[in-house]
This record gives sequence, structure tokens and C-alpha cells, in this order.
Amino acid sequence: MKNSNTILPILQTLLTTEEVDHIVQANGYVDKARKFTVHHLLQYWCAAASEEWSGYRSGADRAARSGLSPVHYSCFSGKAAEVPFEIFKELFHLLVRKCNRETRRKLALPKELLLIDSTTITVGKTRLPWAPYHGERAAVKLHVALRALNGQPLGVTETIGSKHDSPVCETLENVDFIMVMDRAYGKLERLDRYKQEGQSFVIRLRDNVHIEKPYTLRRQSPSDSSVIGDFTCQLGTPQCRSTQRHRVVIFRDFEGREIRVVTDLMSISAEQIALIYKARWQIEVFFRWIKQHLNIPTLFGTTENAVYGQLFCALIVFVLLKWLFDGTRHGVPRHANLSFVRFARLLLLNNLSAEWLIRIHRFMLCFSSPS
Repeated sequence: MKNSNTILPILQTLLTTEEVDHIVQANGYVDKARKFTVHHLLQYWCAAASEEWSGYRSGADRAARSGLSPVHYSCFSGKAAEVPFEIFKELFHLLVRKCNRETRRKLALPKELLLIDSTTITVGKTRLPWAPYHGERAAVKLHVALRALNGQPLGVTETIGSKHDSPVCETLENVDFIMVMDRAYGKLERLDRYKQEGQSFVIRLRDNVHIEKPYTLRRQSPSDSSVIGDFTCQLGTPQCRSTQRHRVVIFRDFEGREIRVVTDLMSISAEQIALIYKARWQIEVFFRWIKQHLNIPTLFGTTENAVYGQLFCALIVFVLLKWLFDGTRHGVPRHANLSFVRFARLLLLNNLSAEWLIRIHRFMLCFSSPS
């Protein structure tokens, strides 16, 4: 008996045939196949992520049970290597625009937070000779801008693993958000440019960045505050120094370590800035989740198209799951919500239809009690 994959009908609802065809044509790809088209490849890649297929051969064997048109595994692998991965990248960003609905901000912040970081997927050196990394390893990276408000990615850039994070973040900049980033992105010239262009930011400073001419800001500190310093200054040595004065906040994390962050935000308290940076942990949780549940470490192919196509389709599955989860909890008290992790586990492991999963979700909410 066939068990149709829950993700696929939702995918077909949000990404129409006309939209997929338009993006395929815009990328100059001529799809001459009749039996296994770009539409089929998109469905196969999404099923591979949601059902954690182990490779082309096992995926071709399991396709029929997922309600997909059966095809030989060599056709699957050949199509994956042939279709430009930019098609799936554009489909991912189209889906993000559809699912990232504006939500009223509840925090007293001038802008919404945008968390930026990267994750690395490594394999053996012989698997991806075009993406050398360290020693006998090869790797690719996904550089992600994640909206803190709804946990949805806003933009993604792909590179090989040896590419440094710092210059890639410029492809993810967005003046409508407060960008929150780790110390790999704290280049002094970039900080000056952000301040001149009005790009809000909270970025951790490297430990060896020199503080020049600090001026302590007046502040009222709560008795339980973790903040130990709040001042404006120039950054760097005489050989390489920022031209602008920047605000630096120093606080202790939950393990007692000193964290130094630089920001352009002057109208909010140092405690709020510390909380903004701590929100960056959300993107680490995102990376861990997609690696554990969307089959990302298991790269099927060896070409750029196959590797990046698989990764962007896995992200498409995440966006669909998060969109479905957010839709089912609409209007439900926050404390009664079924967690996204449990929700996705029910959906992926039990292969339930969306209608039945929503029923289960609402049924469980009826018996939930405030924690």
C-alpha cells in the first residue's frame, strides 16, 4: 500500500507548475525529458530530505512507496547532475517570500533581528574534488540569514568549505533588520560602512581587537545585570583603526565568560543588546536541526548541481514544515503549543497527511496544561 509523502502535496500547493516552469526557463535550462522532469527531481529531492533516503539507489527503490513516479536510480543521479542548482535556489527563495509573512513585532526594538552564520558539510576528499577543505576532507558551506522572529531563513548563499565567512555576509545584508553575527564577521572597515549606510548590527568582537579612547556611557544598571562595560570608542591599532566611534558592550555569558559586542544601537539598554546577541544561538539550533532531521550530511552526488540542489531542496522542506507548524498554532496560547521539534517528528516519522497531523496537534493542545 502506498504511503504518500506529506510534504509533496503541500509543496505542489505553494509552488505551482507555472512558477517552476518560469524559473526553469529563466535559468536557460531546456527540459527535454518526459519521464523524469525538473518537477520530478524537485519532488525526489524533497522526499530524500523528509524521509532521509541514503542514496540514489535506495531513493529510487522507495519512490513508489512515497507516491512518486518510479524511475531507475541512474536517471535520478543523471538528472541531479544536469539540472542547474540555481533553479532550486530560486525556488527556495520564492517559497521563503511566500511563507515569511510579516508579523507584528512584540519587542521594543527599532527593527527585527536577522541572525547570520554558516554551517559546513564535510565529506571525503575524493567525493568532492572541486571543494577541498582540510587534509583529506572536502566540504561545502551554507551561509544563512535567519529571521529570529519566526525562525524562517530569509536568504541563503552556498560556497565551498574553504571560503571565509566574512565576505559572504555581504550577500545577506538587509538594512531593514538588525544583523546579529559572530566574531568572524567583525571586520573594522565593514563596521564603519554599516554605520554610514544605516545598517543596524550587533557583532561580537574578536578578543584581540584593541579599544581606543573609550568613553563610558551613563546607565542605570539592574542589580542582577550581566553587563560589566558600556562605552563608545574607536577600534583597532594605528595601522588599522575604525574611522567611526562605535558602541561596545561587555557582558558575561551563563558560563561566566566575557563577551564583547559592537553595535550602532544607541537608544536601547546594554542589557537589551546582550539579549540580542544571545538570541544568535537560535541559528545554531537551526543548523543542528536540519542536519539531524533533513538528511543534509548524506550528500548523494559529487557535482555542484547535485550537491547544492539537494541542499536547497532540504531547506525547502524545512520552510514547508515551519510554515505548516506556524499555521496550525495560529490563535493558540503560546504556553500550550506543541513544539516544532515534536510536530516535525510526527510529520516526518509517521508520514501522516497534513489534515490528520493538524487534527492531532489540536487534540494534544486540548489536553496541554501551562508549564
